[in-house]
Amino acid sequence: MEKYNVVRWFDRHASRSDINCYLTHLTKSDGELDALNVLLKILKERTLIGSDHKGYISGEHSAVCFQDAPLYGIGQNILHEQKIRQENNSKVRYVAVGLMFSKPYIFNRGGRPVIYGTKEENERLFKNEKWRTVTLDFKEKDNIIDWSHEREWRIKGNLEFKLNEVFVVVPNSQSYKYFIENAGEEILKEIRGIVTLEPILT
Repeated sequence: MEKYNVVRWFDRHASRSDINCYLTHLTKSDGELDALNVLLKILKERTLIGSDHKGYISGEHSAVCFQDAPLYGIGQNILHEQKIRQENNSKVRYVAVGLMFSKPYIFNRGGRPVIYGTKEENERLFKNEKWRTVTLDFKEKDNIIDWSHEREWRIKGNLEFKLNEVFVVVPNSQSYKYFIENAGEEILKEIRGIVTLEPILT
């Protein structure tokens, strides 16, 4: 059997439309800064701060969350998220602003796919890995809990990163121009690229 190296791994993923070599972290306004300025702050600090149990993370540890999906899948999740939040008048979880990292980069820093199970299973089986667990439950047809469409990965705690490992994600040409004008020369020189989701979201 031939050695399965990184080149063959990338080729394998390139032959599929439903999986990706990159993981995407989406952000939102923090109440003081809008999402684009939160993104700029993250890049200047070179750190993603993990969410804690006050958000969607179980247990005592915080974690940074990513979606394992191609960009069109990320776009579909964003649009659906916006729709249901408007219908329910509930808190926005993320918008079309964020960062993309290669999957090996996140894996080598401790990132792993989440573990899906019922709340009871997760409590019983994964006491030391609660930060990695997400409830999945189809027992009640009128109360289904299923976040598996996000194909989530998490890193325990915060993620400090290098700018040359990052692709930036913005929603449209206006936000692209704002980012270019406000990011500063160092960030623009170091990041790997900028992705605009406008063709996907419209």
